[in-house]
Amino acid sequence: MAYKLNSEKFNDVIGRLSEDYDIIAPALMPFEMHHSNQDVYGYRKIDSFKEIVIDKKTFFSPKEFLFPPRETMFYFSGSQIEEASYTGKNIIILLRACDINGLERIKKIFLNNGDVEDTYFQRRLGKTKLWLIECDEGFDSCFCVSMNSNKTDNYSVALKFTDKGIYANLNDDIFLDVFKSFDKIEEYRVSFIEKNKLKVNVPLPENVDIDIFDNFMWNEYTQRCIACGRCNTSCVTCSCFTVQDIICDENKNQGERRRVWTGCHIDDFSLIAGGHDYRTKNGERMRFKTMHKIYDYNKRFGENMCVGCGRCDDVCPEYISFSKCINKLNDIIEEEKK
Repeated sequence: MAYKLNSEKFNDVIGRLSEDYDIIAPALMPFEMHHSNQDVYGYRKIDSFKEIVIDKKTFFSPKEFLFPPRETMFYFSGSQIEEASYTGKNIIILLRACDINGLERIKKIFLNNGDVEDTYFQRRLGKTKLWLIECDEGFDSCFCVSMNSNKTDNYSVALKFTDKGIYANLNDDIFLDVFKSFDKIEEYRVSFIEKNKLKVNVPLPENVDIDIFDNFMWNEYTQRCIACGRCNTSCVTCSCFTVQDIICDENKNQGERRRVWTGCHIDDFSLIAGGHDYRTKNGERMRFKTMHKIYDYNKRFGENMCVGCGRCDDVCPEYISFSKCINKLNDIIEEEKK
């Protein structure tokens, strides 16, 4: 079922849904660029249609609403432990196909990567509905087509924003009551981007040899990368975290355990008990990330972890391009095959 709305009617939709949901969408976040007080685009709660930004790529991904940067796991008092409850509101996230596919990737990590599901991720996922923003043009640094993440049918509602109005294609009857009073139209075919400006050639897992780990190409990133971790924290599929125990000042036997984002480019990520660090060079960290995104995850789940959103290319202060890294890796592997 499909409906056509104008901005005023879409505001009515937001108003009605806001009684039960927080509406999360790409929007301007004034003065929230760290350390510089500059404007940045990211995902946040909106209250009206005019707040939604369609023509800008977000600096941040929407993963933080399912996997927050900091999350309390449990509280402790002496020998007593109490799991942290979650009373957050239901949410609707408006996002593009690449980000929907990105959330599917981390869903597999948290829920299908062993015998035990991550309850913290699962309880947030259970309160989340995804609304697709139709994307048929993309941005300069996108390479979602190369990563087979440009299309999806995993959405409750698909939205097409045009100068003539907003088209909504319902894929979930739970929202039927909200839209049924609007003009019903013939179901439209959701359009997806078919070609990016940027093309990435991903090496097939069966062509990857362990010798590539010692290739000279990684030395370049030892020289250039400053290990700031911006690529990890902006990536929709990075799912690594560490844990911290926060102790109360008044009572040293009380506190809470939190999990906090970390990543392979961040210092001490690979530090283990005894003081040994498996990857001290930044080129080694780049190698680990690259092989995980396009090889290790693929061997386990049959698809690349990277979805080609291009945020890592956008946010790197040293202008290191992950897409070019993949292409360079593929060229080396193809040359060695010859």
